[in-house]
Amino acid sequence: MATPPLPMRWRELALASQGLGPRKRFGKGLAGTLAALEHLGYVQIDTLSVVERAHHHVLWSRVPGYCLPHLNQLSSAGKIFEYWFHAAAYLPMRDYRFALPRMLSFRRGESPYFQSVDKTLMAEILARVRGEGVLKTRDLKESSKGKGLWWDHGPGRRALDKLFMQGDVMIRERNGMEKLYVLPEQLLPAGVNQQEPNTEEMAAYLLDNAMRAHGVFSLGQLLHLRTGKPLRNALRELLQARLEQGAVQKLDDPALPETYAVVGGHGATRRSQAGAEVRLLSPFDNGVIHRERLLQMFNFEYRLESYVPATQRKYGYFCLPILWQGHFVGRIDCKADRAAARLHVHSLHLEPDWAPDALFQQRLQDAISELARFCGCTAVQ
Repeated sequence: MATPPLPMRWRELALASQGLGPRKRFGKGLAGTLAALEHLGYVQIDTLSVVERAHHHVLWSRVPGYCLPHLNQLSSAGKIFEYWFHAAAYLPMRDYRFALPRMLSFRRGESPYFQSVDKTLMAEILARVRGEGVLKTRDLKESSKGKGLWWDHGPGRRALDKLFMQGDVMIRERNGMEKLYVLPEQLLPAGVNQQEPNTEEMAAYLLDNAMRAHGVFSLGQLLHLRTGKPLRNALRELLQARLEQGAVQKLDDPALPETYAVVGGHGATRRSQAGAEVRLLSPFDNGVIHRERLLQMFNFEYRLESYVPATQRKYGYFCLPILWQGHFVGRIDCKADRAAARLHVHSLHLEPDWAPDALFQQRLQDAISELARFCGCTAVQ
């Protein structure tokens, strides 16, 4: 395998910070799920269930004993909430106030999205949530046409989406991908901070998340899909202060521009090969979602090809990155057939300059079997 540009100690720090090192750092079950989500800062929600939906897959990769109901349990208990990070995500409730700037921008009409929403329809939907206590998306019948669901048509969906984006309703839980909406006062715990953060506080939030969850990070990663000169300037000033305090150091590597590492961060304690495991990660995993960073740090070029025409795919429809002993060594294209309780492995592609040994092959078989069980499959084909 080609030598990545980043020294091994930094790659180990990045993986350990993500909870992808050899040591299980978050605990087990429901408590471990909350600890993992609070440490990572967010877990992306995705509708694709080719293997398992991303929000479940990410947590299963890190938390022993993770079960699908855990997210609903934590959300209903007011420990986490759904909103937007760089995409739809589960977020720790302690960070609720940092979602307020986006919510208020929608409410003030500053966002370019949802500019032509039917305000009467929004009021009707909000009144219904208030009157009934909870509203499922399938409950929104399109009364004007007498058929279908409001959710399946433009006006109703946009009205409900805007109510959610501006914080007038929240999602208490999901059944599959169906959402159950409630009023914020039904879900927000007493004492949760609802003061909109200023620019400096938002910068500190983003930087602290990156230092905790990534260990090694770039300014571009901090500002991913976040715009505005004031925030950019605040982050630069805060980074400079952390440099002067000795909390972070700037990497002296032209291949990694404006990249920083946490000083004193601990990389993975190397286990013996007998204790090593293969991890099959979600395409939306927090550790791989920044594709440019993945290439720069791990020399692994990865692209999800489910949105690519079949004739143009190089590896497969839904390939999962394969992590082994601090290296991304390949990808595996899988699909869960839940009706037949069978996990199909369509193809396996290892990096061309890396040769697997017998131990890796056995650990890969173990990982595939574990993934099959997680998907409710009893057989692998």
